[in-house]
Amino acid sequence: MGSRRAGVAGALLAAAFQFHCAEKSPPAFERPPAPVVVAAAVERDVPVYLDEVGKCVAREVVSVRPQVSGRIAKIHFEDGADVKIGDMLFTIEPRPFEAELQRAQANLARDTAVKRQAEENLAKDMAWAKNGELQARRYATLTEQGIVSREQYDQVRTEAESFEAAVKADRAAIRSAEEATKVDQATIESARVQLDYCYIRSPINGRAGQRLVDLGNVVTLGGEDPLLVIQRLDPIYADFAVTQNDLPVVRQNMAHGRLRAEVHTPEDASEPRTGDLTFLDNAVQDATGTVKLRATIPNGDRRFWPGQFVKVRLVLRSHPAAVLVPSAAPQMSAQGPFVYVIKPDSTAELRSVTPGQRHGELIVIAQGLEPGERIVVKGQLGVMPGGKVRIEETPVAENASGSSSGGRP
Repeated sequence: MGSRRAGVAGALLAAAFQFHCAEKSPPAFERPPAPVVVAAAVERDVPVYLDEVGKCVAREVVSVRPQVSGRIAKIHFEDGADVKIGDMLFTIEPRPFEAELQRAQANLARDTAVKRQAEENLAKDMAWAKNGELQARRYATLTEQGIVSREQYDQVRTEAESFEAAVKADRAAIRSAEEATKVDQATIESARVQLDYCYIRSPINGRAGQRLVDLGNVVTLGGEDPLLVIQRLDPIYADFAVTQNDLPVVRQNMAHGRLRAEVHTPEDASEPRTGDLTFLDNAVQDATGTVKLRATIPNGDRRFWPGQFVKVRLVLRSHPAAVLVPSAAPQMSAQGPFVYVIKPDSTAELRSVTPGQRHGELIVIAQGLEPGERIVVKGQLGVMPGGKVRIEETPVAENASGSSSGGRP
């Protein structure tokens, strides 16, 4: 009886000790899964490019200057108007030049009449000279035969020689008249040109700037200031530069065909405008160590303006089967760029990667990832290498809108 009581007391004591120990030793803490947003790496063909800052330049720029002196009689355009080749811009007072043309035409008419009269005189004098020569020969024979006197022969001979001199004078008068008519014709042509210069027309298709002269002002030939500046806006040039270190790769890719350039303004959210690389300078600039390039861009809608700064993406070649992930996925550590890769057991693996060029909202991963692998794009701060994660949203890489040709640089 006493032993049974002792056993029950021991059991109660043991139970109390275990309960006390259970209170003193709490269970081990387990970190909850980190909430993350993931995306799958995708495979696409993407371009390899250089991003530069450029400046728009008009295809043609013409400073309209007077080619004759005179008063501005009319202005035929509005400031900022679109003009075409041949459109009238200014009229310089034409009356002085019209008078000069009429004077030259009158001189031509006079000298032409003089020439015509000299030609008529020549015809008459040649006939008289011919008759005089025949008469002189006949009198020479008669003189030898003693029929006429020597004095009569000398008189006939003198008359024949005078007719020959008249012929020479007529021919000289004709030559002089011909020279005078040539001078008159040249003067008329010059006067016509001068008169035509009074009517100033647009030499190109383009947009007129602000006129720099008002109605009634007197302009002079050779003046320093132009009357107007016209710029052709379609197509337009985008001038930019690359460093001399990038020059070899540019030249190498140019050898395989014409390169493409994508241009847009920094504040423009629409798609870039595409054009061709049409110029590569023949020297590296000493001061900057860069080389000038030029792309020709269609600009029928006047999207770009001369002097405007733009962003230029020079597409060098295509990179096939590139691996891309959202640009928010790569992170930086002391060891370099990395991403968190989600393994099948929902744990995160820290993996070093080599990022490449951006393409819209995506970025190329040159090394470290395979297509289809899931990576963390949001919530990296809560992730521990090897730790569990909880996916909160649908993968976003498939919904990324950036195209392989690149969005904006």
